[in-house]
Amino acid sequence: MAKKAKGNRVQVILECTEHKESGMPGTSRYVTKKNKKNTPERMEMRKYNPILKKVTVHKEIK
Repeated sequence: MAKKAKGNRVQVILECTEHKESGMPGTSRYVTKKNKKNTPERMEMRKYNPILKKVTVHKEIK
């Protein structure tokens, strides 16, 4: 049986900002979780973009 989910933890998608502006095909996205009670604003992290082959800023979407 599956456990009941806690209310404050939500799944978020991080998308590369530099890749979007470059106009290259494809996207670089990461899926992670955050506690929306502790961090109500949108997340921003530096993650690796395999298409651009460098570390870039990824921001939360939706």
